[in-house]
Amino acid sequence: MTIFSFLDEHEIPYNNKDLIDQAFTHSSFVNEHKNGLGDNERLEFVGDAVLQIYSAERLFSIDPPLPEGLMSTRRSNLVSEKALAAVVREYHLNDFLKLGIGEEKTGGRNRDSIIADMFEAFIGAVYLDQGQKIAYKLLDELMSEHIAQIDEHTFDYKTKLQEYVQADSRKSIVYETISIEGPNNNPQFEVAVKIDGLTYGYGKASSKKQAQKNAAKDALEKLAQL
Repeated sequence: MTIFSFLDEHEIPYNNKDLIDQAFTHSSFVNEHKNGLGDNERLEFVGDAVLQIYSAERLFSIDPPLPEGLMSTRRSNLVSEKALAAVVREYHLNDFLKLGIGEEKTGGRNRDSIIADMFEAFIGAVYLDQGQKIAYKLLDELMSEHIAQIDEHTFDYKTKLQEYVQADSRKSIVYETISIEGPNNNPQFEVAVKIDGLTYGYGKASSKKQAQKNAAKDALEKLAQL
């Protein structure tokens, strides 16, 4: 199988085969083969920019909306070296990588840094060859499951708030029920969420659990503005 049969399988068109091929050409291969072909470093630069705006747009469209701070964190996770390398391994894209003999012997074909850069170059090549629409189509094919892990129908704001503040393990989060109003068959709970004793958010709902989630959402939105 070649990268072009892979693209055909996923119904991704291409015109400039040399450009696509260059995306999978590591500098170590170029150094050993003086055939005029360039390496993938410049394409990597373009692909990185495409991935940044792609992930930003996909995260922006998540409903309910993510606070800016979480969007930034999630984007960093989605386009991290480790995450991109995982996508490469999932689809065996590193099988198409051209490496120098020395780099091959030292495990370069499975090294996160090399194959993540290769993935960025691949996206950059498709973008330059076919434009944004096709590049996004390819990214949706390859990264939809990773996006889906974030775009959940029921978004757990309590967990996300915990993640947001977990950088400092000394901080504690407490949910305090302020009031319960209305009849027993239709109560309305009001909850405050406190971080180290300071109130950061409020939430109301017909169940205590949902009120806590609403309070966490309120706190996340306020923290993102700090």
